[in-house]
Amino acid sequence: MKHPDDDHELFNRLEAEMAAENGADVLDLDKARAAREPAPTAPAPEPPAPDTPVLVDQPAPAATGPGYLGRLAGARRRAVVPVWLKSVAELRTASAWVARHYTHAAGYHALRAPVYAARLAFQAPAGAAKVVGGTMRWVADREGEPVRLAAVRREDAAEYLKLSRQRDGRVRLRTLVAALALFTGLGLALAIYVLAPDWLQAVSVSAVVLALGAAGRKADAPVVHRAVELPKATKLTSDIVLRALGALGIPAINQAQGKGRDGFEFTAPITRDGPGWRAEGNLPYGVTVTDIIERRERLASGLRRPLGCVWPEAVPDEHTGHLVLWVGDQDMSRASQPAWPLLKSGQVDLFKPVAYGTDQRGRWTEVTLMYIAGVIGAIPRMGKTFLLRLLLLIAALDPRAELHTYDMKGTGDLDPVGNAVGYRHAAGDDDEPVQYALDDFRALREELRRRTKVIRSLPRDICPESKVTSALADKRSLGLHPIVVGVDECQVLFEHPEHGKEFEEIITDLVKRGPATGIVVLLATQRPDAKSLPTGISANASARWCLKVMGQLENDMVLGTSAYKRGVRATMFAWGDKGIHYFVGEGSDARIVRSVYVDAGGAEAIAARARRVREKAGLLAGHALGEAPEPTTAAYDLLADILAVVPAKEAKAWSETIVAWLADLRPEVYDGWDPDALAAALKPHGVSTIQVGRRVNGKVVNRRGVDRSHITTAIAERDGKRDAG
Repeated sequence: MKHPDDDHELFNRLEAEMAAENGADVLDLDKARAAREPAPTAPAPEPPAPDTPVLVDQPAPAATGPGYLGRLAGARRRAVVPVWLKSVAELRTASAWVARHYTHAAGYHALRAPVYAARLAFQAPAGAAKVVGGTMRWVADREGEPVRLAAVRREDAAEYLKLSRQRDGRVRLRTLVAALALFTGLGLALAIYVLAPDWLQAVSVSAVVLALGAAGRKADAPVVHRAVELPKATKLTSDIVLRALGALGIPAINQAQGKGRDGFEFTAPITRDGPGWRAEGNLPYGVTVTDIIERRERLASGLRRPLGCVWPEAVPDEHTGHLVLWVGDQDMSRASQPAWPLLKSGQVDLFKPVAYGTDQRGRWTEVTLMYIAGVIGAIPRMGKTFLLRLLLLIAALDPRAELHTYDMKGTGDLDPVGNAVGYRHAAGDDDEPVQYALDDFRALREELRRRTKVIRSLPRDICPESKVTSALADKRSLGLHPIVVGVDECQVLFEHPEHGKEFEEIITDLVKRGPATGIVVLLATQRPDAKSLPTGISANASARWCLKVMGQLENDMVLGTSAYKRGVRATMFAWGDKGIHYFVGEGSDARIVRSVYVDAGGAEAIAARARRVREKAGLLAGHALGEAPEPTTAAYDLLADILAVVPAKEAKAWSETIVAWLADLRPEVYDGWDPDALAAALKPHGVSTIQVGRRVNGKVVNRRGVDRSHITTAIAERDGKRDAG
């Protein structure tokens, strides 16, 4: 066997030869190392064994982290006043519910009082026998008999004699008490019979009979039944939560449970939270709340609760593994919902939040319809149109609001609002309503431009933020009242073969610039894809309502890019979750909301109430008043007008020059146009502006302009399509 020193000598020889080849002096490496290294004064410690764990984290002192004041600064402070006391609406709703509950219970039992009395009367003989028998057993000291019999079995004469004397004393005393009670009772009964009025005699006899009946009732045969059947739900415990999480098939949780750990770290006790239970804690490392949401159906199975009762949620201010699990007593879609405050009475200020639905815990969720553009998406039959109509009803309850409603499905779901208070209203997808809508949207774009000029002209102290306020909306002379546009099945407009591009361009402009000027656009579609809901609109909508959809693409089109990855998934809603949706808006994260259900009859009643308010204030106008739209000066052809004002010798012209020429030609149409307005108006015709260079004062200046040949080509293509049609 080769000795290890042989390898060491071979290594030294090779190093020496390499040094000699490089022209260096040959060194004795052993001597050099010995000269460089100090002599060891103590034996070196042996290296740790391979199985010995290496200490990575250094020992820390006992007092680490922020000081006392730092911990106080980061602490969560509980509200001094409960949340439900801060909301007058919630307090009023809760008080009304309690009053209705006990009124119902009192009426229920009052109607059945004769039945209860008859049951007790039939049970009175059994109760009398039970009272007499119990009294006699008490007088005879029957409860001590087992002890005396035990003494007899043990043949303990002394103990038996002692117990017998004790029993004789008890019997004499109890017999005396029973005799006194009997004579007192008989005397009282005789006095009532002789001296008391008839009504007191009847009450006394009834009370005795009912008391005897209560004493004689059987435990399994209650006399009084519940007026309200409360939902029965199992109390949520840590064992149930851990069992359900372990059944999800997530490896990290199963591995933790397999090693004797829980796999879920509770950070707060499981408590009641509204009509349900709340559990909160940290998932194992690497497991996110999204992983739990993806398995919501399996989680509901593990909890043995209906799917509509189980709502796992992420916490925005915490890490992605912090789970809040809320388990309701009842399915959210079937649980009773508090009465909507605006159902019977009340008005709305669109510049303030308005309740429109409730969350899983039954708390009201509010929406502010001003300064937004909204998108509603869902598959058919999930409540999309009802939600749009609800939002339009809210807008109708502000008498200043001007409503433009379009039911492109054509079933008349928006008729209760449009016919009662709508300034413009149409239904259907044929040529007439589409042209009606096109003329209206063209007018809305002109109104948008007018409003921007009015806002720009206002003093800074009146309009400090360059947007419409509630005070400005009250000034009717300014014409800055709210305008709310609602379109159901908006894909009909965007996919129109002739006017689709123009609809897209106008509505995109309204969505982007309209909120600051008091114009609100609400679009609903059952096909939330890029073709039915252009990205320029979906990307700029600040309010989003997403009911059940089928896939990630539709989910993110409505709720925003990467919403699906963040766990905001409207795909998890069940077919029975009508009206339940994710709501993104009001400056907060996505919330699950169940919108208020208002049927056609209720919608007509609310719209009629809104109409009466408008009639009284003199604000009813347009379609609701029977007024047809004024004939627009739209009997003009933009392309033909451009050819008319741009000379044939001018191959190209600046946009600012063209709009000035157009304003001279038709001031009632083109007055106030700018180069951007011209570019937007040409876009639906397939004409884009280009860079046009002009020599000014000896220098070439490039500005946006139009090529005249592009106009002639667009006219030729348009006329060719018309001839072919």
